[in-house]
Amino acid sequence: MGKLTLVNAQNIISSALEKAEQLELKPLTVAVLDAGGHTIALARQDGSSILRPQIATGKAIGALSVGTGTRWLQANAETRPHFVQALNGASGGAIIPVPGGVLVRDADGETLGAVGVTGDTSDNDEAAAVAGIEAIGFTADCG
Repeated sequence: MGKLTLVNAQNIISSALEKAEQLELKPLTVAVLDAGGHTIALARQDGSSILRPQIATGKAIGALSVGTGTRWLQANAETRPHFVQALNGASGGAIIPVPGGVLVRDADGETLGAVGVTGDTSDNDEAAAVAGIEAIGFTADCG
């Protein structure tokens, strides 16, 4: 099993922001959490609005909470809103159930943590997170 270190987290953020620049995305905020839900690193681009750190963290927490990326949570918010509402209630409102929360897995499929990205469309946020994770050789699980 690998480990998600501060250097890994900083490289994920750098690569995610490089992808955002390539795609000409709006200003992003990127949060990298360990498997226990603790923040390792967070970066907020100039111009990113005030609640973006909480949203990015909420996407990452959502992924960790259900063991898969937040694309799965969005689908369940549409088909089983009572479940997602209860999950969000149990978390104290910490979960953001839209794409952009991506699990970080090692080569054995073990969860090392999660990345949450926010600032553009959910699909673009997710693309930036995936780019960051894959750039350091880990596997992205979008749900």
